[in-house]
Amino acid sequence: MTTGSVSPRRADTRRNHERILVAAGESLARTGEVSFNAIAKQAEVGVGTVYRHFPTPESLILAVYQREVRHIVDIVPVLLDKHGPAEAFRVWVTDHLAHYMMTKKGLADALRRATASRGELPASAYESMIGAMAALLEANEAAGTVRPGLDPVVVLRGLAGLLLLDPGGDWRGEAASLAELLWHGMAR
Repeated sequence: MTTGSVSPRRADTRRNHERILVAAGESLARTGEVSFNAIAKQAEVGVGTVYRHFPTPESLILAVYQREVRHIVDIVPVLLDKHGPAEAFRVWVTDHLAHYMMTKKGLADALRRATASRGELPASAYESMIGAMAALLEANEAAGTVRPGLDPVVVLRGLAGLLLLDPGGDWRGEAASLAELLWHGMAR
């Protein structure tokens, strides 16, 4: 028996888990609601499978949120490889962070409801976002395009204005304007 092999059952479990998250993410983005029956149907799994992976709607909503944040965070090194640091910052803000905020409004509403009893979002997701911003700032500081010593938390707070954009309006242009304004405050 090899230690690197994955049993067919375990691989199937991972596939089902991912299919459930994709279906739930689409449902939450569209309606802001979690229906285990509808998600099971869309994911082509039994409703019992959904409950086995996610015993409560809150656990499913949090898992979808963490998956979405992981995508936003994981793109940063790709952007830094593909673009210069300044352009990577702008692309991340407008094409990834703002896009997420504008197309996942239903998820945001569901997340607020799911975390109402806990009072806050999962710390690991927030810390991941801080890490992503820190990577962008470090690359820009090394390139001499931003002032040294910028706090990634403060920069993320500056981007909170993205939450006020209208998903039905020219949010891309407005996000680019916000990124440009913030950039001028950070630039050397």
